Amino acid sequence: MRGLLVAIVGVAIGVGAFLFARSAMNVPVAGPTIIFAPGVELTAELDKLPEGSKPTIRIPLGEDASKRFAEAVYEIPEGGSIVFDEGKYEFDRGFELSKAGITIKGAGQEKTILNFSKQAAGSGGEGIRANGDRFTLEELTVEETKGDAVKVERSNGVVMRRVSTLWHNEGNPKNGAYGLYPVTCKNVLIEYCTAVGASDAGIYVGQSENIIVRNCRAEKNVAGIEIENSKNADVYDNTATNNAGGLLIFDLPGLPAGNGGGHRVYKNTIFENNHVNFAPEGNIVATVPAGTGIMVMATDNVEVFENKVDKNQSSNMSIISFLFTGRKIEDPKYDPIPEGIYVHNNEFTGGGDKPSGAIKALALLIGQPYPDILYDGIVNPQTLVDGKAPAEKRIYIDNNGDADFINLRFDQVEGIESLLDPKKAAEHKEKLVRDLGSVSGEIALRKDPVKIEDVKPQVQ
Repeated sequence: MRGLLVAIVGVAIGVGAFLFARSAMNVPVAGPTIIFAPGVELTAELDKLPEGSKPTIRIPLGEDASKRFAEAVYEIPEGGSIVFDEGKYEFDRGFELSKAGITIKGAGQEKTILNFSKQAAGSGGEGIRANGDRFTLEELTVEETKGDAVKVERSNGVVMRRVSTLWHNEGNPKNGAYGLYPVTCKNVLIEYCTAVGASDAGIYVGQSENIIVRNCRAEKNVAGIEIENSKNADVYDNTATNNAGGLLIFDLPGLPAGNGGGHRVYKNTIFENNHVNFAPEGNIVATVPAGTGIMVMATDNVEVFENKVDKNQSSNMSIISFLFTGRKIEDPKYDPIPEGIYVHNNEFTGGGDKPSGAIKALALLIGQPYPDILYDGIVNPQTLVDGKAPAEKRIYIDNNGDADFINLRFDQVEGIESLLDPKKAAEHKEKLVRDLGSVSGEIALRKDPVKIEDVKPQVQ
């Protein structure tokens, strides 16, 4: 009789723990929950499940959290979930997931902290690295990784929702390069995320396709948000402040994906991105002048509209060719010229009053404060018809309130350095174009929003 009572009590406790795990964690599990506490044999527990189960492995706080997480990552079946309790987890290694359909979830963006400050040398620089399709990460913070906080590669279907990445040592070039870092991916959704302190970009999407970045905040990074060599990104309702550069849309040479384009950047708030640029020397982002609001470099077919851009001390917005950087191009397929750019219905205020970096030298040429929108004026001479670019390859700037503009006509000079010569600067001043009428008009670009299959709009 006593044995029967013990068995009944044991079952009741087990069922209660299972139900508590489901309700307290608010995790939409597709299968049973295993509470992987210290002393639990995970493999044995998984072996008890029916074939094809998609379990949730819950990792409570406690000793050997790194070891238990590593084991869960290794053992989790496709379609399974790993969940963390509220609290701070101390990890001494990075973790790599390669299976499809995996979800990692915490108890809340400010409640579950995955801390990697004790990450050992040789254990992998990233905090979390994934390369399986349909990867989801949500409701937690990843902090103090030696390298990138979260890197996802070659995945189709990436969701990062309410995730923070953080380095506490502000402005340190030894901080990890990237916060949220999907690269060579398709169908990427990043929403309600926060990125702080990255030595390259807080939120970076590279060589990817079909992208949504929305309702995020980036601050105290070198670049707040960066879309690089990617196709069809919608970047909207984000805030970037106190970075060296707020929002960058770049195409760089030498990357397998080649040039990107087809982006819509709208309804973002980009203000006071005047942080010192602390990127390690040699990185391309190290050339971004501190005080940059929005920069479009070498990317085609970009529409920038309905943004609020304020008090970025170098320039509120710049449209430039990669040739502007003075770096050598060894990629014969690379197109360094931005074409088909449409900037309209934005609100530009303040800024341009304390330029830094390479464009500081322009002060002798154009005076201060700098205009809201800087265009280097470099075009591809092979595309010109009667001395003008075809309509679909032009730069259009229209209906931006009181914003002012300058075409630097750098197609007529060899590098900014040549304009340090007062005589040459004086001669070039006559070629500058400040008339917005020279770039007025509009261009038909992609109007349909990016859609990601099986992803519904998230209500905050």
